[in-house]
Amino acid sequence: MWQKSYDNSPSVYIVPTPIGNLEDMTFRAINVLKMVDVIFSEDTRVTQQLLNYFKIKNKLIHLDDHNEEITKTLVLEKLMSNKNVAIVTDRGTPIISDPGYKTVSFLKDKGYNVIALPGATAFVPALVASGISSEHFTFYGFLSSREKKMYDELYMLKDSEYTLVFYEAPHRILRTLNAMLKVFGDRTISISREISKLYESVFIGKISDAIDTIDVKGEFVIVVSASKEILTTDMSIVENVNMYIKNGLSSMDAIKLVAKERKIPKSDVYNQYHKGSE
Repeated sequence: MWQKSYDNSPSVYIVPTPIGNLEDMTFRAINVLKMVDVIFSEDTRVTQQLLNYFKIKNKLIHLDDHNEEITKTLVLEKLMSNKNVAIVTDRGTPIISDPGYKTVSFLKDKGYNVIALPGATAFVPALVASGISSEHFTFYGFLSSREKKMYDELYMLKDSEYTLVFYEAPHRILRTLNAMLKVFGDRTISISREISKLYESVFIGKISDAIDTIDVKGEFVIVVSASKEILTTDMSIVENVNMYIKNGLSSMDAIKLVAKERKIPKSDVYNQYHKGSE
């Protein structure tokens, strides 16, 4: 059944908030947070800092994974009282590896409008900046915290022909990378850390190299190439090297990586690259 989103009926707005740089907040998101009657927030202390920055004065109510089953009925009560509400999480887009799904599903079943605003989410910039094919990809989010289930999930994804995208926390990143190396083999990956924050950094290379060099701080997005690495199939060697240079590698590191990926001598890549760059 089709349903018009803008029919002047009470609605719940899904509002993305910046994952780092506060300037990523959209004008529309600011206006919606000013307009609604109440904001349901994963952590009211974090959201209050955001509201203070943009001089937004509004009521906050706590809603997270632990209380959502109860709090979703409070959201319904607000809508039944002809109130508009917003749902936000600490950072990023609600429901994308964050609370909100139970509430949205519950309200949709009751026939209320759910309006999702476009905005900040970590996996999109990480994928776009990775240099790994984004034509087809699977966003998986967080792997299970239980080791056996995590391995089961990785084995399930092992033969996917799509690029894979994961979120990971700092205290689990090394365990996850070691598991990926064991299950996937030494594939090409990109790891984005602290996206849009002061210490944002991106690793591009092999899983084994990431394990040896990673700084275990911040929140991570891991982009893993497909089981049949399609990263370089449509690129010349010069284009392949330049892609890595554009993404932050030195020319020599880019040449080494391309040689490793294509399983050809580094000297061949070096000669073709410099000949093509003349």
